[in-house]
Amino acid sequence: MANFIGDHTCKVDAKGRILFPAALKKQMAGDDECFVIKKDLFEECLVIYTMEEWERQSEIIKKQTNLFNKEHSRFVRGFFRGTAVITLDATGRLLVPQRFLDLVQADKDVVLSGQDSKIELWSKEKYDSMEEDEFEFAALAEKIMSGSQNKEG
Repeated sequence: MANFIGDHTCKVDAKGRILFPAALKKQMAGDDECFVIKKDLFEECLVIYTMEEWERQSEIIKKQTNLFNKEHSRFVRGFFRGTAVITLDATGRLLVPQRFLDLVQADKDVVLSGQDSKIELWSKEKYDSMEEDEFEFAALAEKIMSGSQNKEG
């Protein structure tokens, strides 16, 4: 399973192609060059999953839902809506359909941000504007990570 790390500023060409950073490619497990892309549930970014990770996420959803339950069915439909399979071309570029770039207002410059098992795709402008105050981030880290359920050792 891939473990993506790092932020990479990339150019989007007129056809929606992005040169996939070599550093991210090296972090991929195996030679899987197919990805699933979708709009993030919470943020104004796109999420790119390796096919292996997408299958893992799909299994989690299957285990947590009952398609004979109306709310569950609605959630599953919403989660899978607007997804697409994208692949690296022979020159290592990802062709991102324009409708996805439009969803996050990405045009020329984007940031591919490694987030463990997924990659987030942001418009560079939006990504740069989200820079969190370091004291606010420290408080958030303390709130989330100091709980007894997260203590190791």
